[in-house]
Amino acid sequence: MIVKANVHVVKKYFCVPGRRKRTRGGASDLRRGWGRRKRVDLDDDQRPFVSAPFTFPTPDEPTRAMDAGGGDGEQLSLSAVRDQLIREEDSIVFALIERAKRPRNAPAYSLAGGGGSLAEFFIREAEALYAKAGYYQKPEDVPFFPQDLPPPLFPTKGYPKVLHPSASRVCVNGAIWKMYFDELLPLFTANGDDGNYAETVALDFACLQALSRRIHCGKYVAEVKFKDSPQDYSPPIHAKDNNALMNLLTFKAVEEKVKQRVEKKARIFGQNVTLEEDSVNKQDGNACDSECKVDPKVLSKLYDLWVMPLTKDVEVEYLLQRLD
Repeated sequence: MIVKANVHVVKKYFCVPGRRKRTRGGASDLRRGWGRRKRVDLDDDQRPFVSAPFTFPTPDEPTRAMDAGGGDGEQLSLSAVRDQLIREEDSIVFALIERAKRPRNAPAYSLAGGGGSLAEFFIREAEALYAKAGYYQKPEDVPFFPQDLPPPLFPTKGYPKVLHPSASRVCVNGAIWKMYFDELLPLFTANGDDGNYAETVALDFACLQALSRRIHCGKYVAEVKFKDSPQDYSPPIHAKDNNALMNLLTFKAVEEKVKQRVEKKARIFGQNVTLEEDSVNKQDGNACDSECKVDPKVLSKLYDLWVMPLTKDVEVEYLLQRLD
């Protein structure tokens, strides 16, 4: 879609009325009363807003690759899923940085007269609005209050079915909710109350969505790994052996690299960018942790204690139903 500037607005500021200009054929070139152009110097606050043509961005490559699989999932690749997981790291880091702008604001989580907290009310209502717009159509987009979701009011795209039908029953949002409010939030927010409760819970919602999406992408990981080695996964699935499945899904070396990567991202994304000479080292990820908007160690701990274990819980739960 191309968005064009309003020509009449531009003329209003940069053209002045002039005499009628005659062409050789005698035709008028007045152009609706506007004649010769004249330079007009305007202050910055008087200049008209003129948008350059732009196009809406297309979905990123990893998401498109995950959505493009055929009905049997043959197009779903581990590299595409891995790329998407890396992109989800960015979303989580930025969401936590935004939430860290505000202090704890405990009253936002206190029970109100209606029996619920502002946080619960906001997230419940926000999810209902998202659902009306057609959100929650993908397996990795899992609502925290599914029982309250209305149907979409607008046409939605039919995404290819690359996962087993049991994927819709896999959900660990209860554990994510408890982890976020009880354990994670105190680690990266300062004590205090600035009264910005609505903004606070809106930022909490963004954090919860990013975490839930990243963790429930484990369904794709499990499907790809099962497709690659069905002979390894089928016996423990039939035996309902959770521990054996967890061992098959665990790669300590990969997990260490993930922890190091998210810590470095938090260190780079969370620094205060300046034009001073010492900013070169910071841009390389050498910024002091105390100068970062969110302690990078918190991101490493988040992935170590919660994100990766919960992702593997999703994978195990999905695989246990994969042969149903």
